Amino acid sequence: MAPFRPAATCALALSLAVSATSALADLTPDQVWQDWKSYLGGFGYEVTGEPEQVGNTLTLSDMGMTMQMPEGAGSVSMRMGQVQMIGNADGTVSVVLPEKIPVAVEALDDEGQQVTTTMEIAHQGLNVTVSGSPEAMQYAYDAAELSMALIDLMAGGESLDIKTAQIRFADVSGSSQSNLSDEMRMLSQTMTAGPVTYDLDFTEPDEGGRLAFTGSVAKARFVGEGEIPQSFDGNNIAASLNAGFRFDSRFEYETGSSAYRFEDAGDVLEGTNSSDRGNIATAIGPDGLRYAGAGHNMAIAVSSPDLPFPVTLNMARMGFSFAAPLIKSEEAQDFALTLDLSDFTMSDMIWALFDPGQQLPRDPATIGLDLSGKGRLFFDILDPATAGKLEADNAVPGELESLDLNNLTLSIAGARLTGEGAFVFDQDDLTSFGGMPAPEGALDLTLVGGNALLDKLIAIGLLPQDQAAGVRMMMGLFAEPAEGEDTLTSRIEVTKDGQVLANGQRLR
Repeated sequence: MAPFRPAATCALALSLAVSATSALADLTPDQVWQDWKSYLGGFGYEVTGEPEQVGNTLTLSDMGMTMQMPEGAGSVSMRMGQVQMIGNADGTVSVVLPEKIPVAVEALDDEGQQVTTTMEIAHQGLNVTVSGSPEAMQYAYDAAELSMALIDLMAGGESLDIKTAQIRFADVSGSSQSNLSDEMRMLSQTMTAGPVTYDLDFTEPDEGGRLAFTGSVAKARFVGEGEIPQSFDGNNIAASLNAGFRFDSRFEYETGSSAYRFEDAGDVLEGTNSSDRGNIATAIGPDGLRYAGAGHNMAIAVSSPDLPFPVTLNMARMGFSFAAPLIKSEEAQDFALTLDLSDFTMSDMIWALFDPGQQLPRDPATIGLDLSGKGRLFFDILDPATAGKLEADNAVPGELESLDLNNLTLSIAGARLTGEGAFVFDQDDLTSFGGMPAPEGALDLTLVGGNALLDKLIAIGLLPQDQAAGVRMMMGLFAEPAEGEDTLTSRIEVTKDGQVLANGQRLR
């Protein structure tokens, strides 16, 4: 989790803390300052700065924050300079930040060498207003522009030749609410911006390869909510999860595009990507980790002197999701994995490489996979001591109780394979299947157009006759004809006593 802390700190500095409810009582600048220290301290940051109050204005002349990474892996520091908190007549507090905020991250790479990253956060016209009460603060903010730039990245005594590395958010507005109880801080955040642009252009010091990358989205929206224990320990997320830590977020964008160019020793690779809209959703909590994303109407183009022509690909949708438990439990917990590549097409020039006579149907291809199941963890996966213990003891981290194939779809070149199935696993039988828990269940498959596809592959020379004969023999062994033209079905069963059957015929 350590790599995410600098980004979280930067977001905090820009929107200034995350803190719910309408103004029920007057807030003072000192109450806001105390909440900052409490919030940041809970994430492991040491906050420095001596406040001086004159009238209704509290001034921090040299505010900074530093966090040490676990096991001496490095530190994150931010020097915010002068920060002012101004009490307003309506009981709210205005926060004034410097226009530029330097950030430094020092860490060790896998070889133990020092890596130093220097960044700068900047804003134009940032307005931050805090309302509510000490236990329930609401931040409202807007800015003409917020930006983050990478100034320097030094590893092993060498710096990258960075021409530019930055991301800019225009027309920013948002709000953050925080409700404080004895044990928890409840958070809720929203932010909109657009356009959002990003640029990267650097040269690698050893080999001299250069990468230039630019992109933008027309509109972006972020929504997040969660609960943070007062005992939150950023160096031990497992303990925080057991204490009730959770956070759910969703990022959405409209009209995204990017372009890149890579040059290395005379070789050039360049391309573009675009999509109408997309989203990324993440969630972490006692019930596990969830991560999902999707892009719609995607277009990809790649060109290079080494390619005979530009490569273009299109997809109506590309999506994925992943869910897994994180903490140990006596009860079985859910996991899941999905993949969806819908209506995939490629240019006729690519087809012409292996099918110039257009014998293969060029219908859009689709790949779909939906897996779910239940398992049990023996360890807290994010506990810092777990990795060492697993390696030292050669221990198994958990066990699989059940696995369901809810959907398998593969549609390409006129053929379509579909399937579904379900299996349970006997943890007491580790001998029937070579050390793995013995499965019991069935898998049902249907193939439509398989033989026609084989005939076409033979005709265009992609599949030799002898190999095609082998494929047909395997299809005859595992499948049987079903109703409908060129349709085969197969039911693969694993019985409780360890038998493996294909359409009722014993294979094992």
